[in-house]
Amino acid sequence: MRDPEWIARSPRGAYWSDDGTGVYYRRDREGSALDDLYRVDLETGETALVPDEALASADAAGGDWDATRARKVFTRGGDLFVKDVRTGVETRLTRTTSTERSPAFMLGDASIMFTRDGTLLVRDLATGLEGEAADVRFEDSPEEAREKKRKDRKYLERQQEKLFEVLHERRDENEAREDRGRLLRGLDMGDVPGPFYLPKGLKERRRSLSPDGRWVVVVAAKDAGDEKRDTMPRFVTESGYVDTSSVRAKVGFGRREDQRVFLLDLEADTWSELDRAVLPMIADDPLAWLKAEAEERERDKGPDTEDSADASEADAENNGDDDSGEEENEDEAENENVDKPRPVGVIGVEWSPGGGMAAVMFRSNDNKDRWIAVVDTAADEPALDPVHHLRDAAWINWRFNEFGWLEGGGGLWYLSEESGYSHLYLWSHEADATTRLTEGAWEAGSIAESAADGSLVFLANVAAPIRYGVWSVHPERPGQVVPVASHEGSVESFEMSPGGVRVLLRASRATRPPELAIKSVRGKDAPRALTNTVSRGYLDMPWIEPEFVPIAGVHGRPIWTKVYAVDGAWTGEPGERPGVVFVHGAGYTQNSDDAWPYYFREQMFHTMLARLGYVVIDMDYRASSGYGRDWRTAIYRDMGRPELEDLGAGIDWMVATHGVSPERVGIYGGSYGGFMALMALFLEPERYACGAALRPVTDWAHYSHGYTSNILNTPELDPEAYERSSPIEHADGLAGPLLICHGMVDDNVVFQDSVRLAQRLIELGKKDWEVAIYPLEPHSFTEASSWLDEYRRVFKLFEQNLRE
Repeated sequence: MRDPEWIARSPRGAYWSDDGTGVYYRRDREGSALDDLYRVDLETGETALVPDEALASADAAGGDWDATRARKVFTRGGDLFVKDVRTGVETRLTRTTSTERSPAFMLGDASIMFTRDGTLLVRDLATGLEGEAADVRFEDSPEEAREKKRKDRKYLERQQEKLFEVLHERRDENEAREDRGRLLRGLDMGDVPGPFYLPKGLKERRRSLSPDGRWVVVVAAKDAGDEKRDTMPRFVTESGYVDTSSVRAKVGFGRREDQRVFLLDLEADTWSELDRAVLPMIADDPLAWLKAEAEERERDKGPDTEDSADASEADAENNGDDDSGEEENEDEAENENVDKPRPVGVIGVEWSPGGGMAAVMFRSNDNKDRWIAVVDTAADEPALDPVHHLRDAAWINWRFNEFGWLEGGGGLWYLSEESGYSHLYLWSHEADATTRLTEGAWEAGSIAESAADGSLVFLANVAAPIRYGVWSVHPERPGQVVPVASHEGSVESFEMSPGGVRVLLRASRATRPPELAIKSVRGKDAPRALTNTVSRGYLDMPWIEPEFVPIAGVHGRPIWTKVYAVDGAWTGEPGERPGVVFVHGAGYTQNSDDAWPYYFREQMFHTMLARLGYVVIDMDYRASSGYGRDWRTAIYRDMGRPELEDLGAGIDWMVATHGVSPERVGIYGGSYGGFMALMALFLEPERYACGAALRPVTDWAHYSHGYTSNILNTPELDPEAYERSSPIEHADGLAGPLLICHGMVDDNVVFQDSVRLAQRLIELGKKDWEVAIYPLEPHSFTEASSWLDEYRRVFKLFEQNLRE
């Protein structure tokens, strides 16, 4: 349970040297909280530590290349540099106490754009002149301000102007000076473009400058206001006094902004708002039926009940409404909402290489729709032109939202789950048509364009749902997916070399932590290993290689499962073997793939259990990632039951194939896995002899807004979904022993969840349950002593109730 350093000081943050002859990576320093940078020379194969005094001369990760890939602009230590890769000469551009970020070439590579302390700047590489891209102000223009001031004058002000000509003349003189100053600034071509006066009351959220330097997309919104948040106490502190901190808002009280998009023409000194009403179905509310039911419930309860008042308050906060005290006619309000666009947020803005087109990705705040719309700046009146619309009756995936333009300007690529799996699509401006580049019962992600031939390279589980490799497809050859690199386990991530001819891999398998390797993109050579960081102490341990089994589910699809079992380890009576179901956390994650698991401590624990005769299964139940949209959304409005069906299939399989006793099955898991352990013990007590719920969600109405509202909507809108899905609502079903473990400074699943469940169990008169508290631990424990204490308790629970 110690720090994973004893297992391996695995490489991370790997990247190519600028000339492609080496690879850099970071690695933890032995016995220290610090890390070091290493460089692998690909010609000699030698690995060398980059000492601290040489870090300033090491190649930097990230940055942007010019069109010829001869120069690279990047940041180091918060300052800007340009490097000529042909000569190796670096030129320092800035030396400031501020932090420069996100540099990119523009204006035919003659200038660069970057941000400094949130301000978008442009620098001419020849002259060194640096200036703001545009002067954007969220306020009334001087003319508008004058007009409003005149209209808002009170009697005394009007009287003063009427009676005293001098005041009138002075006002005119001041306005004339202001007008002349703006005129002179406008005549100065070196002045910052603008000012652009955007609607008052908005706040800027994103700004994107076109590569040709003429256009700026500005995303802005009204401040959504403060969220009602919980307070978390810290009982063990340096001062000896109880400290408190604020934690995230509960579902239904989180606030999402309605973001607006503006297009600025820096040459014409004009701006326009891009009308979102053109987005398909943006006024079609997919939750209208639920809202109608909620209104019916409110009418049935009556206006004077406490519940009604609470519901109204929660709805107002969730919708960002402002209680102004004004009354309006219900019919008029209803008419105003007809065809009113739903609130949206902007996921990203991408400019075409020449800067002639911008692609904007929107997502509705109810998370039911996603759009991509392009803006053709060559049009007489540039406007949003929708090229893609994805609606999901459940929720839009937070992953697979990558999009971008081909470097050669041949089209806009994007990922979409519209086929049921994440796949690549290409939209052509010339043809105004979309082509699907990949298809199949697998998922693609992590897209990169090859500088060598323009192919799109990506991670995907093409060969098997549990194994990931690197694949490619050329935009001109849709459907022809070509393997680039595979591994005996899975490729976790990759990075293309500067020239696009090789790929740097970070790969692992179930019982081996990640290492680095390289491979040519088009060659048939095997990956060449660059690192070997696993400790001798780990390798000498007799770890069990899990078996990957596709267990048949009641829905007709296989449930991929890791199985830990040792033949001959069980010496008891046949058919009396104990079994354990481990449930991974997060819900939407993949843990039964052949890669080094996030739950590596649990995997070691499973080896120990298996050598004592247990059979342990770890299932990618419905809700897990890696198996397509339908698998992901099977839990919509009903968390817990689809997963229990899958876990039940796993238990039946253990009983049928490994002699596990159906009366000797335990369950455990953390976070979402803890939630599932509670649902198992409360809803199916006859199946589970005992269970451990670690840092569990006990009531979804108390979890975060962003996560929970996607799956269950909000409690006021969809109370039935919360009552079906929250363990605390079913606690009267507990029959077997239950262990609850929770860190008291958990700001994800707050400790209050376990406290509320404990009170509920007390009031129900339940026996044989206990709560172990960890005063200094967050959601994921940090201290080995806490991990050890927790798993000793889990082990004791299983030994007493299953094996003994």
